[in-house]
Amino acid sequence: MQSMDIDMAALHSALDQLCDPEIPVVSLREMGILRDVKIVSNSVEVVITPTYSGCPAMEQIHDDILLTLKQLGVTGYVSTQLAPAWTTDWMTSSAREKLKAYGIAPPQCQSPDTSQVMHFIRRVPTEVIECPLCGSRNTTITSAFGSTACKALCKCLSCQEPFDYFKPY
Repeated sequence: MQSMDIDMAALHSALDQLCDPEIPVVSLREMGILRDVKIVSNSVEVVITPTYSGCPAMEQIHDDILLTLKQLGVTGYVSTQLAPAWTTDWMTSSAREKLKAYGIAPPQCQSPDTSQVMHFIRRVPTEVIECPLCGSRNTTITSAFGSTACKALCKCLSCQEPFDYFKPY
């Protein structure tokens, strides 16, 4: 396939439909996982960055991208880029809104500066976390890890419901 035969608009549109397997209401692009799409020689390279190095969803994301390329008749491959490391700052505002509507409290602050120190675990947030279900700020963190390692488990003391909080990173 010649590079000039690739409809990049259609390719971007198809890739923009791919959702995070763990949070199906947000796309890979909205999460900041889908970093780049470029033509290399006569194939397409799709560059992704995991939300953290041990993210179990990366294999599914890789497979979903390859299937999308195949369905479009495009020869390509997926590259995983670890540096710079993914940060919640890469999440779009629409991703944050969709997380909240889905019942996951989005990160409420910028990620900590990791340029000087390498962190092997995400720190438990110290800010007040708003309940995505009722809007109360009367919440508590019950576990540093929620349904996935990138989230903390919280409980709203007003509506008594548990919820995940996507930790800033």
